[in-house]
Amino acid sequence: MAVKTNGFPEGTLPEELIKLLQSLASNWGDVIDFRTLKVVHLSGAMTNEIYRISWPTMMENVVRTVLVRIYGEGVELFFNRDEEIRTFECISIHGHGPKLLGQFREGRVEEFIHARTLSAADLRDPETSALIAKKMREFHNLDMPGPKNAILWNRLRKWLNEAKNLCSADHAKEYQLDRLDNEISLLEKAISGHHQEIGFCHNDLQYGNIMINDKNKTITIIDYEYASYNPVAYDIANHFCEMAADYHTDTPHILDYTKYPGLEERQGFIKQYLSSAGEEPSDTTIDQLADDIRKYTLANHIFWGLWGLISAYVNHIDFDYMEYARQRFEQYWLTKTEILNVHGEEEEYCPNGVNGFVEHSKLGNS
Repeated sequence: MAVKTNGFPEGTLPEELIKLLQSLASNWGDVIDFRTLKVVHLSGAMTNEIYRISWPTMMENVVRTVLVRIYGEGVELFFNRDEEIRTFECISIHGHGPKLLGQFREGRVEEFIHARTLSAADLRDPETSALIAKKMREFHNLDMPGPKNAILWNRLRKWLNEAKNLCSADHAKEYQLDRLDNEISLLEKAISGHHQEIGFCHNDLQYGNIMINDKNKTITIIDYEYASYNPVAYDIANHFCEMAADYHTDTPHILDYTKYPGLEERQGFIKQYLSSAGEEPSDTTIDQLADDIRKYTLANHIFWGLWGLISAYVNHIDFDYMEYARQRFEQYWLTKTEILNVHGEEEEYCPNGVNGFVEHSKLGNS
């Protein structure tokens, strides 16, 4: 979701990156004049710092462009970078996303995709949403190496342990970390099911990780740091939850759950997702997946709540991770009773309110 990184202090580039760019340019028949190098920081990244680097080629009016990713601090708490790079390369071999052009100590150089990154509003456009649904289905069907078991629950427990190790006693109490072990176990028992399809999931399909070629209307999914095998319902739940976010505002950490998609919009997305396999899904199939997705929003709130807490301690970008985490945890407690139809002390949890962003009916059956 960006962090203060090694960055490019005072406009300088890491020596290893300079050598890599020179090597790439030479392979392409270019000669880099670093006085004409154009470096543009791309906003909105939430795990790394991203730059677009361009230089003129030997051909008139032709500019070469690459994307440079500088790795963020503390990301090793969330995923294994070596595994992430292997995933990146494998997905590229499958014909998805950009190519890996080279690596250096602080990051890597990737092919620059000449397409437009989506905005928050694009997710609500019916035509674009249908394209995303079909592309998501294609992504879930990727045959990736290694075990094909869902890792969601183990990852949640690992992140919870990291959060407990990092958080102050006050924060641990405020965010009720001592209760989350039981909550994760409760969710795993309540919402896991043998009927659920496991696929290769992106797990962070927010609008900034989706690009579109406006000419031919093709979708490209990028940034696979959190990708793994998981229930496909969880991945779609994450995508729906991301519709409450806009990371390109003056308050990018604020979530507006009045923007969570209603039942008709959710069913429309699910129908597009299922029908992309070539068969018209039954109403029963659509309803079952919709119900699973609704339940997995709870796991998703804990997932990104823990991410926010950990990030607040290890990342230093101008993003209010702690407040972001508070909103995700609050949404969990406020919707758990309705979604799981359980009752108990969880109903009493409601810290300070989050700008009135809770709409039970939208996360429920309506």
